Amino acid sequence: MVKLTQDIQAAFEVETTYGNPPDSTLSHLGLLDTFDPREVEMNITPVASIGQSTDSHHAAGPINVTLPLKVALQGTGWQELLGNAIGKTDVYSAVDTAHSLTTSTYSHAIIAKDTSTGQHTLCTGVVVNEATLEADYTAGGFMTLDCACTALYSEDDDDGDFTFNPTGSGADTYNAVAFPSAPATDPLLPTDMTLSYSTSTTANALVVTDTAGNYIEVGERYMRFFTEDDAADSGYGASGPIVATGVIDLDHSDYDSGNRMTTLKTDIDAVATTCTENSATTDPQNLLKGIYKMTAGAVNIPAVADTDATLTSFSNLKTVSLKIANNNVPIPSLSGGYWLQNAGIARGKADITLDLTMTAENETLYDLYRARTTLPLVRLDFGTNGSIALTNGTITSFTRPLSAAGEVVDTLSIKFRGNGDYKNYSAFAISTDITLL
Repeated sequence: MVKLTQDIQAAFEVETTYGNPPDSTLSHLGLLDTFDPREVEMNITPVASIGQSTDSHHAAGPINVTLPLKVALQGTGWQELLGNAIGKTDVYSAVDTAHSLTTSTYSHAIIAKDTSTGQHTLCTGVVVNEATLEADYTAGGFMTLDCACTALYSEDDDDGDFTFNPTGSGADTYNAVAFPSAPATDPLLPTDMTLSYSTSTTANALVVTDTAGNYIEVGERYMRFFTEDDAADSGYGASGPIVATGVIDLDHSDYDSGNRMTTLKTDIDAVATTCTENSATTDPQNLLKGIYKMTAGAVNIPAVADTDATLTSFSNLKTVSLKIANNNVPIPSLSGGYWLQNAGIARGKADITLDLTMTAENETLYDLYRARTTLPLVRLDFGTNGSIALTNGTITSFTRPLSAAGEVVDTLSIKFRGNGDYKNYSAFAISTDITLL
């Protein structure tokens, strides 16, 4: 019988270490658009020889497994893949988030099941090299996340008992693990997302003075306080918005109304040497994402002066494309008895790019482009499904072609670089409030 795509279901599990899932709980990937767990390149090289009429030998190279994967924004699958692309940060013991770009990999096992035959295909060590979140307002359809992934290995089995054993701790066994049902909720539509931007900040929205050498991380949801030796600042004990040692939840209900930044200032001032604010009603989630080091004097943390997380909306949108290109480096080696192209994966230099098209309305964005104006904060807000903050954007290209009897469309591209003055602050070019599994 021929194979039918409607018989294929896919699920994932977070790996304990690269290529090593716990084989305990599967989660459904959600609505699948594109998926190929068998994209395996064997890298066979024909070798010529004098005295032979054709290539007399075929030399085997490292096995290279890639995994094209495009899903709708439904359930937790897309959030996990987005977190895979950005990286997982253990913000505190109970919460892992895509807080900022990381230098370490966050990998998944992805398993496909043919419901007509029971056959399984398992890809372990799945790492997203490039992820593109797309929304098209000109046609019906859901928002999607299109991922170009690498994998350690791909293996087929009739019942889910696999044999590949890269760590020596045993092969993966999924025949006794329940295969999950598809999410009950509909995928997100483009209209479920609010895309907004800012053009200016209050440079000293929050002013903190503390022990020289200490530093502060500001993400989309969490603000973390560290001592000079990178330990969580124990002065900030868990209470109310301080959800763990050295961690403040900027989305806490205490900051939902009134003088929001004043309330945050009061919480910090109880621990730091001094803390003041100069933008009382500003939502603390509008602080610029980055890393700020304490010096002998006060440190200014800028913010976009707005009372909520929705800034100035982009109007007349036609398409939105947010791309995270990690430029990962595969490390070939022997693993589990096989020569594998992706025996290890090293993070590369990431590029965070937002591409937009919209019906032309005025000169606002063109003027920002010509003036080289930085966009301090751009936010993609999915309501209860989370948000993505992009910090310090530069419009790198802008076009508005004209054609007879055609619509006038603006096309622009924005790149982001984070904010701050310490350590790897550019990792906060992108930050989310999405909690990972």
